[in-house]
Amino acid sequence: MQNTGQELPGLRVTVDKVVHHRDANFPPETPHAFVYFLTISNVSQHTVQMLGRKWIIRSPDGTVEIIEGDGIVGQTPEIAPGGQFSYNSYHLAGGPLTAEGAFHGKTSDGQRIFVRIPSFAMTPPSSPLHETD
Repeated sequence: MQNTGQELPGLRVTVDKVVHHRDANFPPETPHAFVYFLTISNVSQHTVQMLGRKWIIRSPDGTVEIIEGDGIVGQTPEIAPGGQFSYNSYHLAGGPLTAEGAFHGKTSDGQRIFVRIPSFAMTPPSSPLHETD
């Protein structure tokens, strides 16, 4: 992600829910799926278009995975003042992880901006058949 601009006051991301899912058909090295639900809220005075994302995924052993890409779940949402964009996606994992990152985009007048994704945990439950939310 190059030249992401500046953080826009009034633009924020909330982690609404993280749900653990396990399925016998998942690969043995990544037996856990974490479905996360996020909302980007725009209480700034600017209409924004979100163009991409950068995720930083950390394992307890210190391993860091960085995932960058265009769009958000295949979309480039435009969010007017007072509006929001909610979506869900997932991450497959072999064990507990923490995730954080940023969405980047631009205002309607072309200013490059970003908003941070707060850190959240993706922790498998003790019981392999238990789902959490």
